[in-house]
Amino acid sequence: MVEMKFICDRMLGKLATWLRISGYDTIYIGNLKKEDEDDFLLKNHLDRILLTKDRSLFRKSEKIGRSAFLIKSNDVADQMKELRTLNVKFQIVMDRCSVCNSLLRKPSEKEALEVLKELGLKEDMLERYELWFCESCKKLYWMGGHWINMVRFLKKVEE
Repeated sequence: MVEMKFICDRMLGKLATWLRISGYDTIYIGNLKKEDEDDFLLKNHLDRILLTKDRSLFRKSEKIGRSAFLIKSNDVADQMKELRTLNVKFQIVMDRCSVCNSLLRKPSEKEALEVLKELGLKEDMLERYELWFCESCKKLYWMGGHWINMVRFLKKVEE
């Protein structure tokens, strides 16, 4: 089975984040700073499904045979529900950075301590939490209070 990969237009930043959290390799055009975004989205990363709210862009992609999916809702939970059509499963996987899409890994103790110090957090987090690290943007992830909120949100999406 080939893993689905996505590219999201500028209007779908929150959806791109949730796709990354769920383990899907997802490019967000808002991170790329392209002048002619539509042209870029139509002609690049053709191995990815284009997710867009732009009806005109969707029609253009259909016309040229580019794989695309039109998102209709403005609410991220409803957008996630729309993707059920593609058999997208939303869950907390923690293998991709939600910010930059790079693969996550376990941090070295030195890396974790540097980030914790920078954030003003206590070193005991090394023992209290499982940690993940993004080498590209130097972000550290752990199962804190935000994790509980993410699980609650996903339960709402599943309804």
